[in-house]
Amino acid sequence: MSNLAILPILLPLLAGIITAFIHKKTKLVRSFSQITAVINLIVVGYVFMTIRSQGTIVLEVGSWEAPFGIVLVGDLLAAVLVLTTNIIGVAAVFFAPKSLTEKEESFYFYSFFFLLIAGVSGAFLTGDLFNLFVFFEVLLMASYGLIVLGNGKAQLRESIKYVLINLFSSMLFVTTISFLYSVVGTVNMAQIAQRVQEVEQQGILTTIGILLFFVFATKAAVFPLYYWLPRPYSAPNAVVSALFGALLTKVGIYSILRTFTLMFNQEVDMTHTLFIYLAALTMIFGVIGALSTHNVKLIVAYNIIPAVGFMLMGIGIFSEVSLSGTVYYLIHDMIIKAALFILAGATVYVAGTSDLRKMGGLIHHYPVLGWMMFLASLVLAGIPPFSGFIGKLQLIRGAVGQGEVMIVIVALISSLLILFSMIRIFIRGFWGDKTDIPRPDRKEKGSRMVYPAVFLLTLSVLLGVGAEWFFPVVESIAQYLMDPEIYIDSVLKE
Repeated sequence: MSNLAILPILLPLLAGIITAFIHKKTKLVRSFSQITAVINLIVVGYVFMTIRSQGTIVLEVGSWEAPFGIVLVGDLLAAVLVLTTNIIGVAAVFFAPKSLTEKEESFYFYSFFFLLIAGVSGAFLTGDLFNLFVFFEVLLMASYGLIVLGNGKAQLRESIKYVLINLFSSMLFVTTISFLYSVVGTVNMAQIAQRVQEVEQQGILTTIGILLFFVFATKAAVFPLYYWLPRPYSAPNAVVSALFGALLTKVGIYSILRTFTLMFNQEVDMTHTLFIYLAALTMIFGVIGALSTHNVKLIVAYNIIPAVGFMLMGIGIFSEVSLSGTVYYLIHDMIIKAALFILAGATVYVAGTSDLRKMGGLIHHYPVLGWMMFLASLVLAGIPPFSGFIGKLQLIRGAVGQGEVMIVIVALISSLLILFSMIRIFIRGFWGDKTDIPRPDRKEKGSRMVYPAVFLLTLSVLLGVGAEWFFPVVESIAQYLMDPEIYIDSVLKE
């Protein structure tokens, strides 16, 4: 049964290798990728149900007992996030033919796509800090290939910034791991969590923890390290933007969530207070960015940043209620960001421009696209009864319970400004007088581009109106995160 933990990594990795050999046969590689993505989602769904019913799965690779060998830990948190990753992957692989040209499809898109899914899944499943670094590099190498797909001037310009920032954070990551190893003598997360309680020099551990936070905050785009994100995420093709916006920053947030609930949970007064202040600043500056631009894709990209602030807020408050809010909001944001980037890509395609000032009246020709964008804006802003509201409600409950009134005020104001920034797209892009009749080929393709977003939005709405079905899972994850001994015992079998 423990071998199930490797399937979410192994299947997309093999698919990425196979698609590299058949990349020029566009129709074949497209069909193979779509079928494989669906099969992988079914397999991951089975793994999730197994973990839900039987508990954490621990795979000791090569039969090397923990903590001496590589360990994959399939707990409920990892299983939920891997499942969400593959749901987004299915939507992306069906959106790709509608978004990419055949030339772009044949230029190893599907190979990079599957490697990205494998890297993200591995980052969620690994029980080893060094292998978290390895899986970060796998997903980053795949993202380097995806960001330049299409060879546009803007893409090449932004890719340089993206690569340099991630190279710097990767160097700091591996250096910090070496510091931590010199103090505790291991890179196994469970054993680190066990040994940090015994180390007398807590000041050194706190410093190492803050360095790790700096690494993960760079990847998650926490203030003031968010400046690199909006343009590299908005410059590529819409399907690539959807994958980046939904997955990459979330791996950074997951890493903060995992390390600071499991390993660095001693000096909570210092580190977690810092998280709350940074969360507030991340919300504020994110929405300011979203309000400052008329570019549709940039508005969506900037709205990634305040969402990161909301998730960091829950980690900083550090209660069972707030952590359940962080996990729920994390799942919600992965799905809705993918849907929004798909809808933004479709809007830019049918309008022929990304500038809101040059749009207007699109709803007369594309009513489904327009109302889907309106609905997605409500979901993102956290209007009840949608999924964003459930996560924010838990976060606010947690903050009020800890007396953090100021962060609640910032969160509420940020939510209103997020709604305003997104409604601008609907009012200025879709509302208004009827514009020129679009070309039949563009209208037909633009209408078909919406289907993957319909799939994701339906799931997002269900996540809100059907919260009583999903919330018990998230609640059990929060209880699990508040008790690190459960993770330690399952990995080290003590």
